[in-house]
Amino acid sequence: MWDLFDESDDDALSQLWGLFRPDGDLSWQHKALCAQTDPEAFFPEKGGSTRDAKRICAQCEVREQCLQWAIDHDERFGIWGGMSERERRRYKKAQAGRTA
Repeated sequence: MWDLFDESDDDALSQLWGLFRPDGDLSWQHKALCAQTDPEAFFPEKGGSTRDAKRICAQCEVREQCLQWAIDHDERFGIWGGMSERERRRYKKAQAGRTA
């Protein structure tokens, strides 16, 4: 297995280390209000209320970055950028319809 990478090949090592690099700038997460509150509000039980999480999102300065991250990563659980998974799917579909 370890023979797959020639240690003398710098390109192979850079590709391997590239697997562990975060994708894009995630510094916005440090400003997120959800990071300062109870995470359970953002992952309610099925049929549970999303009202508290959405209220927090509405006041958050990084709401747009959060929503975009969730859409880009096809996040299927929780409230991200003030939207539930179902709302994000509808939003994504509407955005695709506008660009088509």
